[in-house]
Amino acid sequence: MLFHVLLVAHIAVLGYWLGSELVINSTYRFVTRARTMPVPERTRLLDHVMVVDQHVRYALVLQFTLGFCLLSLYGWLPLGRAGARVFAGLGAAWLLFVEITHRRRGTEAGRRLAAVDRALRYGLMAALVLFAARILLSGALPAWLGWKLLCFVAVMACGVGIRLVLIRYFQAWLVLESEGSGDAIEARLMRLYWQATAVLGLLWLFIALAVYLSVAKPGGVP
Repeated sequence: MLFHVLLVAHIAVLGYWLGSELVINSTYRFVTRARTMPVPERTRLLDHVMVVDQHVRYALVLQFTLGFCLLSLYGWLPLGRAGARVFAGLGAAWLLFVEITHRRRGTEAGRRLAAVDRALRYGLMAALVLFAARILLSGALPAWLGWKLLCFVAVMACGVGIRLVLIRYFQAWLVLESEGSGDAIEARLMRLYWQATAVLGLLWLFIALAVYLSVAKPGGVP
């Protein structure tokens, strides 16, 4: 029963994730194109976009947590219910850390927490790559599971790519706030919007591949 409840939650979180991404990108596009809106109003709306962006972070943590709980309960990790409880606890702690980091944003403590968060994510990406490689090379678990984990790492990497574009976007936004709107700065913001959106499209592609692997299970399940 618990396995099926978590499986439904795992699927529901995917919809929550994609829905959040669509809302964020739509509002992000509106802010970028709203040349006639006063800059302070655009800035307040952009701040709201960053608040909504927090839901994507929640979804990533939930997907990772639920996925490894399911691996433990299914028996692909020899941990059983005890392992699922450990992953649930780690996931809850990660969610709390993400929330605290968000609430401290704009402060020196928030910047330090954000740096720790990035380091944790990079470490997790490296660990998942190693785990996926072990699956693919050993044959102890279905190969599609290893490829799905690599897709998840690719999704996280796309998130990093979007973050890097947004850093340049906010640098350009500071110019907009200090100098006002103009053809050059508006064109720069639009270029950066499309760059971020292109990476987002790649992120959605990897999510779609992960869903395909989960449903089709090429090679079967032992």
